[in-house]
Amino acid sequence: MLRLSNLALPLDHTPEDLRAAIVARLAVRPEELLAYHVFRRGHDARRRGNIQLVYTLDCELRELDAVLARFSGDQHVRPTPDMRWIPPVLPSHAAGRTQRPVVIGAGPCGLMAALVLAQAGLKPIIIERGRAVRDRTVDTFALWRKSRFTAESNVQFGEGGAGTFSDGKLYSGVSDPRHLGRKVLEEFVKAGAPEEILTLSKPHIGTFRLVTVVQSLRAQIEELGGEYRFETRLEGIETAPCEGGGRQVTGLRLSTGEVLPADRVILAVGHSARDTFAMLHEEGVPMQAKPFSIGVRIEHPQAVIDVARFGPQAGHPLLGAADYKLVHHASTGRGVYSFCMCPGGQVVAATSEKDQVVTNGMSQYSRAERNANSGIVVEVRPGVDFPDEPLAGIAFQRQWEKAAFVAGGGDYRAPAQRVGDFLAGRASTSLGTVVPSYQPGVTPTDLSRCLPDFVVASIREALPRFERRIKGYSMDDAVMTGVETRTSSPLRIDRDATGQSPALRRLFPAGEGAGYAGGILSAGIDGIRVAEWLVASL
Repeated sequence: MLRLSNLALPLDHTPEDLRAAIVARLAVRPEELLAYHVFRRGHDARRRGNIQLVYTLDCELRELDAVLARFSGDQHVRPTPDMRWIPPVLPSHAAGRTQRPVVIGAGPCGLMAALVLAQAGLKPIIIERGRAVRDRTVDTFALWRKSRFTAESNVQFGEGGAGTFSDGKLYSGVSDPRHLGRKVLEEFVKAGAPEEILTLSKPHIGTFRLVTVVQSLRAQIEELGGEYRFETRLEGIETAPCEGGGRQVTGLRLSTGEVLPADRVILAVGHSARDTFAMLHEEGVPMQAKPFSIGVRIEHPQAVIDVARFGPQAGHPLLGAADYKLVHHASTGRGVYSFCMCPGGQVVAATSEKDQVVTNGMSQYSRAERNANSGIVVEVRPGVDFPDEPLAGIAFQRQWEKAAFVAGGGDYRAPAQRVGDFLAGRASTSLGTVVPSYQPGVTPTDLSRCLPDFVVASIREALPRFERRIKGYSMDDAVMTGVETRTSSPLRIDRDATGQSPALRRLFPAGEGAGYAGGILSAGIDGIRVAEWLVASL
């Protein structure tokens, strides 16, 4: 097979047009093209009014070798890579192991790690501090609708992880030479996700469909001998000396009072497990502070974004709700950028600690809500904005989340401000035509009360620049809601070339919480990789 990439056609082309374009691009006779299928389809909207669909296709040709030789210097004509995932081989001496591996956390990373271990015959135990996904949804809605917060069951904690209440984006910019992302997508499709995620360049499935996928993955893991323990928190680690020096994991102290024997542990706790990070730091697990970003959520009418991005072709069924990606390098020396853009979605309450306000964005599969929302966030750095110490970034996050709670009124409402008022440096006393989607509600105020001065200055500089890219972006009535602080983990837990903590052997830090992923797909990829490392360690 031959993989042909970057083939562009008009938005309303026919199937015959696509076949003819392949034949013309490869300079072959029509009968030489035996078959083709779409590997990926995206769109190029850089020229409004002339939006094109852009294809990557796998083609079966009569004279494959001759065509490849003719295009040997063309980066868009290559042999189709072998994307099959080869499962790790369990050593024969490990087949009868009674000691089961343990996965801490049932987010995207933990789910994929547990699935790979279960497929290898290792019958993992999955420890999840939150509740099963359906019960967790009830608790999360209680915060959104009734301001009733549950510390261990919310947007951050519970089966499915933080990604469950998001746009369900399934694309990533991480290097993936082994095509592990394909394995993640294929498992999601088996678990009930729409097959289109295998071909769309920016696939997403939305919150409600993610819930079903998460439940189905759990059923597969349990069918293969895996065991889930919900509402169970990791509170400590039992260790023993290693041969040749150092220490290794021997057991886990759980919130149930049990000490669970464990000689292989995958730590996939997510970026908000602050008490777990503190415990690991006390246990001497090496970790480093790392940069992350904080800012606000901004909302516009989705129709404004659609027209700005797609022009007269806004509303075309193949385009759907428009998204965007924006970056500005401010004179403050900070990068300002859009984060986790959610077309046709809503801003959600995402705190995991009492008396704090955190925002995030979420969309359903349809992306049919009135507003578009995105994080607009600014880089913060250890050693510059907070001490270069492992847990200092968490303290920095808490400072602004508590300030947002106070500014919002002390009842989980969020502080909000019209963009016109924010740019003018005055507090908002009311909001305009853009109705904020955040629940349990917002309080018009001055967002500078709950953000560092340099973040405020950087965003004020960036918004007019973003207006040049998207007409209407700095409209007076656009709404900003604070604060967005959980863009990524504020620390990285060290691991070596075998995936293990260098100071605590057989502990495998993984995923977004450990600082090795950012989003559903990259977390799933890292879960597969770490599960393979665990099998190799046997």
